[in-house]
Amino acid sequence: MLNSHSCALPAAFKVAGIWVVAMIAIGCMVFATAAFGASPRQKAMVEISKQLVPSGPWMEGDQKGMANTQGRGTWWRCSYHLGDSRAKVYEVSHLRTSTMSSSPFAAPLEYTFVPTKGVPFSRHAFNGETVKGETAGQGTQMDAIGHFGVLPDIWPMKGTIPYDKVTYYGGYTQKDVKPTPDSPLLKLGIENAPPIITTAVLLDAKAHLGKGKAMKAGAVITANDIEDMIKAQGLSWRGILPGDVVYIYTGWSENWADPDTKKVYYTRGPGLCYDAAKYLEQKKVVMVALDNPFTDPAAEGMIFGKAPPAKGTPPGLPFVVHHYNLTVAGIHQIQNANLAAMAKDKVWTSCTIILALRVKGGAGSAVRPVAIGAPNQ
Repeated sequence: MLNSHSCALPAAFKVAGIWVVAMIAIGCMVFATAAFGASPRQKAMVEISKQLVPSGPWMEGDQKGMANTQGRGTWWRCSYHLGDSRAKVYEVSHLRTSTMSSSPFAAPLEYTFVPTKGVPFSRHAFNGETVKGETAGQGTQMDAIGHFGVLPDIWPMKGTIPYDKVTYYGGYTQKDVKPTPDSPLLKLGIENAPPIITTAVLLDAKAHLGKGKAMKAGAVITANDIEDMIKAQGLSWRGILPGDVVYIYTGWSENWADPDTKKVYYTRGPGLCYDAAKYLEQKKVVMVALDNPFTDPAAEGMIFGKAPPAKGTPPGLPFVVHHYNLTVAGIHQIQNANLAAMAKDKVWTSCTIILALRVKGGAGSAVRPVAIGAPNQ
């Protein structure tokens, strides 16, 4: 049943060289929605978007990876959700504090709130704060494509790492990307990530794989699991489209704490299987984000070298999902996504907006992703 706020269809207009019936009347801000599942309007807009999203191959010397998919096609799909009268805004990031769960691989954040100050010969008073630590490596954060590189052989921990042999996405070398120890990333830095404005698909692995309980540390989400969740959540009509963001809710974020006294969250977690990373590359997603610390699965002890990586992980690549997404596929990642509210409301599709800070040469960025979508879709 269509709601009473649906727009009348105006005259036909031209999109990508093809005449189609317009889905949006000029000035109309609310779209027709279906009581159950996707509306005919949403399906039609998705079909149109497929003609507008670039599919590659990308230009030689590319530094954007799958972010090349962003543009008119992904914005067109997004507009459906932005105009839905039932839509809500969901915060996909955690609050950032000095006492939140923190990565052992990055310097902890330390916020200092300074006393109120005044401006001489004025009536102004102002407040501020300072922060120390690795801001791009803590909290909800996004990896630049240049965050990971790969060596041709396993480093045996004898002597120094042969940095001169490291290669990156697109065939860039260490000399191209980070020629000196204190150099910023000269290629593949976070400033190359454009604004990501696209549709997102949320997959509820806690419900589907955990049977309502948080997935266990070391548990994996396979390509078949992704396809099964798409079917179970009624998304077979669209699947995962080029340019989509894929959010996966594992329930591991239940271990996120502030203040973090138990120190569990960052010691282990569930994650993507190697075949799932390859599957997402085939789908040409722009980004994958889980509510976990590593994207990769990590059984207890694994990140400290005291347990093996997940079964099927190639030798020498314990963080193979990181490797494949960043070094091979050019897919961005977000760690520590906050997806519980969206999963509770069953917001399986939404418009998501993700803006990385334009830190020149940065290997990552703190981010505040938002998703706009209707509950109980």
